Amino acid sequence: MDKQFKRTLVTSALPYANGPVHIGHLAGVYVPADIYVRYLRLKKQEVLFIGGSDEHGVPVTIRARKEGITVQDVVDRYHYLIKDSFEKFGISFDIYSRTTSKTHHKFASDFFRKLYDEGKFVEQTSEQFYDEETHEFLTDRNIRGECPRCHALGAYGDQCEKCGATLSPDELINPYNAVNGNPLVKKSTKHWYLPLDQHEEWLRKWILDDHKEWRSNVYGQCKSWLDGGLKPRAVTRDLDWGIPVPVEGAEGKVLYVWFDAPIGYISNTKELCDANPEQYGTWQKWWQDDDTRMIHFIGKDNIVFHCIVFPAMLKAHGDYILPDNVPSNEFLNLEGDKISTSRNWAVWLNEYLEDMPGKQDVLRYVLTANAPETKDNDFTWKDYQARNNNELVAIFGNFINRAMKLTEKYFGGKVPACGELTDYDKSTLNEFKTVKEDVESLLDNFKFRDAQKQAMELARIGNKYLAETEPWKLFKTDEGRVATILNLALQISANLAIAFEPFLPFSAAKLRTMLGMESFEWDNLGRTDLLAEGHQLGESVLLFEKIEDDVIQKQLDRLERIKAENDKKALEEAEQNYKAKPVGELCTIDDFAKLDIRTATVTACEKVKKSDKLLKFTLDDGSGTPRTILSGIQAWYNPEDLIGKQVLFIANLAPRVMKGIESQGMILSAENFDGSISVTTVEHPVKPGSQVK
Repeated sequence: MDKQFKRTLVTSALPYANGPVHIGHLAGVYVPADIYVRYLRLKKQEVLFIGGSDEHGVPVTIRARKEGITVQDVVDRYHYLIKDSFEKFGISFDIYSRTTSKTHHKFASDFFRKLYDEGKFVEQTSEQFYDEETHEFLTDRNIRGECPRCHALGAYGDQCEKCGATLSPDELINPYNAVNGNPLVKKSTKHWYLPLDQHEEWLRKWILDDHKEWRSNVYGQCKSWLDGGLKPRAVTRDLDWGIPVPVEGAEGKVLYVWFDAPIGYISNTKELCDANPEQYGTWQKWWQDDDTRMIHFIGKDNIVFHCIVFPAMLKAHGDYILPDNVPSNEFLNLEGDKISTSRNWAVWLNEYLEDMPGKQDVLRYVLTANAPETKDNDFTWKDYQARNNNELVAIFGNFINRAMKLTEKYFGGKVPACGELTDYDKSTLNEFKTVKEDVESLLDNFKFRDAQKQAMELARIGNKYLAETEPWKLFKTDEGRVATILNLALQISANLAIAFEPFLPFSAAKLRTMLGMESFEWDNLGRTDLLAEGHQLGESVLLFEKIEDDVIQKQLDRLERIKAENDKKALEEAEQNYKAKPVGELCTIDDFAKLDIRTATVTACEKVKKSDKLLKFTLDDGSGTPRTILSGIQAWYNPEDLIGKQVLFIANLAPRVMKGIESQGMILSAENFDGSISVTTVEHPVKPGSQVK
């Protein structure tokens, strides 16, 4: 960051108001954004933190239809739930508004109209999927069909949740209306497009030449899009929920949610500034003044919109600053599986706050420690428990508790005098004298995981210092030495109260109350005179508490139930949507006669070593000589359950060697709708070797 800015505008991606916020949202966007904002406030910098709910688009309409209520009912419910959860979790927005506000509707409409009047859009007519029974064009998320990649049934028009492929509705096999199952047809419709191709030249220079400091995942995704050539992107769509397109003849069309949502950052800023002009000034100061630095915090699925599309919108308008950095995170998984709202596979923030009262900072700490800053990462409840018990409790909490209790015991809770320092004291102080510089450098470069780890080093240093000096053994013989030790321990404690304010705001506030600290500015970090001699400390309380196994097991049991419910639902949907595969190429009776299909009795069956698919069958085929056949059905059978069964096999198939074993034929099996395999057998026992005709 070469330019020195007067102020910083921080935005965080607007969550869809179709469900609660989960830990993936927190780790990817809101915790790092809040850490950064709290850090800037500690430095006494002018900063504005903008948030809000995205209440338009398809997800909310799907939720409303599913529940049989109005879309407004849906967005009202989840907007207030999300807002309340953020407040309780300590996400310190200056404003958290919504895109259904009157301010936003007018602002977004005016924004579109200015670009329209200046000829910044192009009109295009295209063929889109249409339901003739309901008389509506369908959005990508409302279209389902067979995935062209993995052939899973029920893939969405924008993504297959089974294989993770990004799709378009045109790629789906046998697409249908996800709501009612109706088949779809193509129908012409006219829309307005933002011609991104006309912005490609300046975007390429602005991103690839001027912002090489951006995270590699952000820079790389932008480069990939630019190298592939930008194309016009629709800014309107056929939908009955959203901001009406303010153009004559555009009835039944609304602003596309990707166009309307980022404008919400501006309209929310305007709403805040209009209500508090003396405190915040005008909204133009934050969006149109070159002395303002803008930072977008987003997840990786929003990189293109915030780095290419939204800047193109702002540039086309002509009056706005562009983002200086977009520190996007990758995705957070849950217990090794992708977080999914539709499958309820998530840890929801509102439920966490109920299940784990008073443990906001534990989750903030764990999510930051596992932040998916450069690659996808995983949240597990066992790791959550271990980090709380082994780090927050055993290191941070233990150090503070010892320092406070010993001071209370030996000096009546008052900060003792610091005497002459030993070489070990000086060595300890040297270990943390650069903490301000180190943490500051990491935070300035959006390396929140490393910054928290570095801040935690303070607690490790303090814990080690008390453990090795053992002041509880010295008081009777050297009270002065104990006073010095505890003075330094309390100074380290005060530094922790400042260093962890961005990361663990609830615990930092509790610690400052215990220490009786009134001032905790960032500039004070690293000092060893934060608490004066004779200063009266407050009451000592535990900063963190151990989390027992039964608490964690309760969460794991909940996830296990959800997994079982999802498996059952997926099985039911697969069975309901199952369609037999088309009959293969016709063959003659002479072709069939070439196959010698016979019966055999399984005399032995075992798993093939170093294979997770193959079973080795030993068959009595009536010839008097045992026959060996390998079959890839290990996932569906225990070998011992097959012994004694009569199966069908192709006797004249050319032998094939697998895993060093010669397989002499092929056992016939049927594939069920869910992909499971069932070995074919005979209804009544027959002699081994009997031919199938």
